[in-house]
Amino acid sequence: MKLTKTISRSALLLGTIASTTLIAPPILAQDGQTATETITVTARRREETLQDVPLSVSAFSGDDLERLGAVDIVSIAETTPNVTLEVSRGTSSTLSAFIRGVGQQDPVAGFEAGVGIYVDDVYLNRPQGAVLDLYDVERIEVLRGPQGTLYGRNTIGGAVKYVTRRLDAEDPTLNARVNVGNYNQFDTLLSGSVPLTDTFRVGGAVARFTRDGYGENVYLGEDNYNKDLTGFRFSAEWEPTDNLFFRLAYDDVEDTSNPRGGHRLIPGAASGAPVLDDVHDTRAGLNVVDQLVESDGISLTAEWTVNDIWTIRNVAADRSDRSVTPIDFDNLPSGDLDVPAIYENEQFSNELQFLFQDGDLAGVFGFYYLDANALTVFDVLLDNVVAGLNAQTFGEVETETFSFFGNFTYDINDQWSATVGARFTYDERTSRVLRRTYLGGFSEFFGGTGASIATTSDFLGTNDWTDISPTVSIAYDHDDRNNFYFTFSQGFKGGGFDPRAQTTGAPDFNQDGNVTDDEVFEFMSFDPETVDSFEIGWKYQSGNYRHSLALFYMDYTDIQVPGSVGIDTNGDGINDTFTGVTTNAGAATITGLEYEGFWSIADDLASPGDNLSLTWAVGLLDGEYDEFINAFGVDVSNDVVIQNTPDTTASATLTYVTPFREGDLSFSGTMSHRGDSSQFEFPFELLDQEAYTLWNASIVWDSPDGTWQAGLHGRNLTDEEYIVAGYDFVDNATLAPTLGTEGTLIGYYGPPRTFTATLAYRY
Repeated sequence: MKLTKTISRSALLLGTIASTTLIAPPILAQDGQTATETITVTARRREETLQDVPLSVSAFSGDDLERLGAVDIVSIAETTPNVTLEVSRGTSSTLSAFIRGVGQQDPVAGFEAGVGIYVDDVYLNRPQGAVLDLYDVERIEVLRGPQGTLYGRNTIGGAVKYVTRRLDAEDPTLNARVNVGNYNQFDTLLSGSVPLTDTFRVGGAVARFTRDGYGENVYLGEDNYNKDLTGFRFSAEWEPTDNLFFRLAYDDVEDTSNPRGGHRLIPGAASGAPVLDDVHDTRAGLNVVDQLVESDGISLTAEWTVNDIWTIRNVAADRSDRSVTPIDFDNLPSGDLDVPAIYENEQFSNELQFLFQDGDLAGVFGFYYLDANALTVFDVLLDNVVAGLNAQTFGEVETETFSFFGNFTYDINDQWSATVGARFTYDERTSRVLRRTYLGGFSEFFGGTGASIATTSDFLGTNDWTDISPTVSIAYDHDDRNNFYFTFSQGFKGGGFDPRAQTTGAPDFNQDGNVTDDEVFEFMSFDPETVDSFEIGWKYQSGNYRHSLALFYMDYTDIQVPGSVGIDTNGDGINDTFTGVTTNAGAATITGLEYEGFWSIADDLASPGDNLSLTWAVGLLDGEYDEFINAFGVDVSNDVVIQNTPDTTASATLTYVTPFREGDLSFSGTMSHRGDSSQFEFPFELLDQEAYTLWNASIVWDSPDGTWQAGLHGRNLTDEEYIVAGYDFVDNATLAPTLGTEGTLIGYYGPPRTFTATLAYRY
C-alpha cells in the first residue's frame, strides 16, 4: 500500500522573535507628534482602511510584529477577541483553531477545518503544519464570522490571512536577526532580495529555530517541548509592464522536534504510576518512529490590471506535507495505548478573481477549485489488554470541490452603502476506510512485524453536496468618525466520512434484523453543518482614539461532533478496540460581543517625542446547545458546552515610547485573560482549564534610521500553568479506563516563563 505525499505547512517560513503583543500601536512621526495608524486591509478584495470595512476584522501590521515580536500564529489569539488558536495535542506543528465557538479539533483525514488559514490567498486544506512561524509579513488579518463570498474556500467560523511583503523593486535588501533566550533558545534568520533588472527581482530567506525542551521525558531521557526547525523560502517577481505582475514563491520546512509527551493528570490505574510534579515532564515510552514534519509548496500569482475598472487575478498553488509522529496516549513506558501515526496531505488549488470598481459600484466575482488528498494511518497498540494487540486504522480521503462566488457593494449615497454576495459550492468526497486487527505488535507501516488477523472495516464510499451561501450587509457612515453596519452571512462546512468508524459496528437502524449497505453508509458518513450569522457593528475614530464594537448572533445547526469510544469485542469486560462515532449531533445558539480599541496621549506628555498608548480587546460569548443527540440517540444538550471557547477573552497593552540615543526606546506590557474553557463538549473538571491570565513585557530600541533593533522580551512572566489540549479515555465519574488499562487523562500545557533577547539588522 503506497502512501500518498500530502499537504502540511509546518511553518510557512519563519519569523523570529519572542513576542509580547500583537495589537497595533501608534506610529511615531519624525517630529515627535503621533498619529493614529491607518491600517489598510484587503478583507473585501480591495484596499480599504480598517475603519471602513463592515466586518469584524483584527489586523496586525508586519512592522509591529517585528518590533514587538511574535512567536507564531498561536500568539495572535492572546490579543484577538473570541479566538482560540492552539497547538494540537501530541504534536508541535498541528493547529486547532476556533473563532466564535466554531472550529475543528480533530486533525485526522475526513474532517474539514472550521477556520480557514490562508497564506497569500492560498488556503491550507489541512491543519498539519499550520502552526506557522512568521516571516516577512506585511500584515495578518483575522476575519471573524463565515467567509466565502469574497475568495477561497468557504469557511464557517472565520479566517486567518497571512499577507507577505512584496520584494523591493528598486534597491537590494538584507535582513538578519538573532534570538537568544532561556532553555538554550537560539534562532537565526537571514533574508534578502535584489532587483536583477528594472522589471525582475528575486528574494529568499533561510531560518533556523532551536530550543531545549520546557520539560523532560524522564523515561527516554530526551527533551520534551523542544524545537528544532529549519526553513527556506524563495520568491521571484516580474512586472513586464505597468499592468502585469507575476510572483512565483516556493517554501520548504523541516521540523525534527521531539514528539510532545503529555502530563498524566491521574495515577496509572494498573501500574499505580504517580503524577509527575512538572507539568512539562512525561514518561511517554513510545519511540518506534522518530517525529518528522516536512512540508513544501509552490504558488504562482498572476495579476493583470486591464484598465481603471477591471483587474484579473489568478492564484495557482500546489502544496504537500508529511508528518510522522508517535503519540503515547497513556504517557507511560508500557504499550497500553501507543499510537504511532502518519499524516500525508497534498493539494492543488486554483482561484480566478475578477475585481472591478466603477464609480459607486465595486466588487469581486470568481471561481475556486481544490483537488486534495488526505491520508491518515495509525496503529493503536493495546499491549496491556492482550500482548501485541494492535487496532490499526487506514483512512484516505479525496476531496474535489469547486465554487463560484461574488460580492458587490453599491454606494447609495455619501452615507449609505449596500453589499450583497453569494457562493455556490459543490463538494465531493471519496473515502477509503480500512481497519484491521493485528497481533504481534506494530504494523509494517511502522517497521513492526505484526500480522493482520481480522478486518473490521473495509469501506469505500463517495458523497457530494451542493450549497448556496448568501451574505447581505448595510453600512451607514454617519460622519467621518462613525461607521455603523449590519451584516447577515451564512456559512457552510462540507460533510464526510469518519476514518475511524468500524463497519462491523454499524447498527440495524430500522430493526429489521439485517444491516444493509445503506445503513453502513449512514453509519460511516456525516452531513454538512451550517451557520446563520447576524452582526451589528459600530466603528469610531477621532484623533488619537478609535474603537470597533460588534454584537453577533449565530444559529449553528447540524454540528459535526467527532469522537472515539472503546468497545469490547469478546465480552470479557475490557475494551479491546475502539470505534469512531461522528454524528451531526447538535444545534446551538451563540451570541457575543467584541470590543477593540486604541488610545494614545502623546500630546499631553511634557517631553517632546514621548508617547503613551493603550490598546485593548474584549470578547464575551454565550453559547449553548439547543440539541445534542449522543451515540445512543438521547438528547443531552443540558450536559454539554461549546468546546475550546472561553466565555471571556480580554487583553490590554500599555506602551510607552521615548527618545533614546537618537532612536526610540519602547516599553510595553500586555495582559491577556481567558475565561473557563472545556476541552470537549462534555465538561470534565480535571481536564478543563480554569480562567487564567498571562503577563508579557518587552523593551525594544530602534535606531534612528531603522537599521538596528535590539530587544528583550518576556512572556508568561508569572509562570502560569495552563492546559491547551488533552486526551480523555476514562469514565468521568469513576476515572475507570474506557480504553486500555492505565486510564488516559492527559493534559498538554502552554509555554512556561520565557525570556528572549533579539538583535536585528536591516539594510
